[in-house]
Amino acid sequence: MATRRSTNLLKQLSTSRHHLTSPRSVTYMPRPGDGTPRNVTLIPGDGIGPLVTGAVEQVMEAMHAPVYFEKFEVHGNMKTMPTEVIESIKKNKVCLKGGLATPMGGGVSSLNVQLRKELDLYASLVNCFNLPGLPTRHDNVDIVVIRENTEGEYAGLEHEVVPGVVESLKVITKFCSERIAKYAFEYAYLNNRKKVTAVHKANIMKLADGLFLESCREVATKYPGIKYNEIIVDNCCMQLVSKPEQFDVMVTPNLYGNLVANTAAGIAGGTGVMPGGNVGADHAVFEQGASAGNVGKDKVVKEKKANPVALLLSSAMMLRHLQFPVFAERLESAVKRVILEGKYRTKDLGGTSTTQEVVDAVIDALQ
Repeated sequence: MATRRSTNLLKQLSTSRHHLTSPRSVTYMPRPGDGTPRNVTLIPGDGIGPLVTGAVEQVMEAMHAPVYFEKFEVHGNMKTMPTEVIESIKKNKVCLKGGLATPMGGGVSSLNVQLRKELDLYASLVNCFNLPGLPTRHDNVDIVVIRENTEGEYAGLEHEVVPGVVESLKVITKFCSERIAKYAFEYAYLNNRKKVTAVHKANIMKLADGLFLESCREVATKYPGIKYNEIIVDNCCMQLVSKPEQFDVMVTPNLYGNLVANTAAGIAGGTGVMPGGNVGADHAVFEQGASAGNVGKDKVVKEKKANPVALLLSSAMMLRHLQFPVFAERLESAVKRVILEGKYRTKDLGGTSTTQEVVDAVIDALQ
């Protein structure tokens, strides 16, 4: 069995024989502990967040998962992330969160971005794949979008030069570009993925995206068993909607990754079923993989018909991250069984079920 690892990732990355031999659906994350019962910080968030995090709490209790939640009320209209929340995540090293609303304009900073910067959650990972029983236009979709999470256009470095003229800076560094490229290739290696595609716009942003590409190319030479290619972001979007099965692992700068991940999620079945997480060297925050289109829809919240599948699958990623692979596989199997049977689905998947009806079906499937 191959056991090669990049020397300079040893402090960040460790794994087990189970993870080196697991099927493609297994999500690689840095290992935080030894599999003993763990406290996890829980942020229900805004909109549908309390509904879907409540669903996870019920399922975890039903399967007797060795996870204990420390719950905090946080809302997107707060000016800053409360200190006690940051301290809890730093102590527990793992967080599960619902969506936090970000006010449009007005100079209000996104708490999601604040959290990523404070904890240096440099890698955003979204797994977009077909779920058996859920009809989509394309088959054989199994894409992992790994997005740099700390710089680029989302660095938030902008100011008004003179009234009516705003300057917004895009920051790309060698350090962050190499770091995200190493994460992408290490993910591909440990999960038996065959190809990494770098998404860029270096034909126009020759210095910024050129530096990102240069970093990806250098890292690629250290992984000769993994195919590497590059694609311009606008062509990437066209290829995604026409032939998504050609993609495997995709590594992107910050803004492009946000767009690509949501596009891939829509192709594979919708944002309501795609898991994800934001990961750093020491901490991980698991949440719905792609932007939840119904986070702020009052009707969905009022009728309690939010789709819990994405966060349930994200919580399975969390369980595997915490070295509870048996619990993770039980949860994933139960969710996939409910989707396959098709009896209980929320409106975004063509059904009429409430969140609680889907949760009850998942709990029944666990038995």
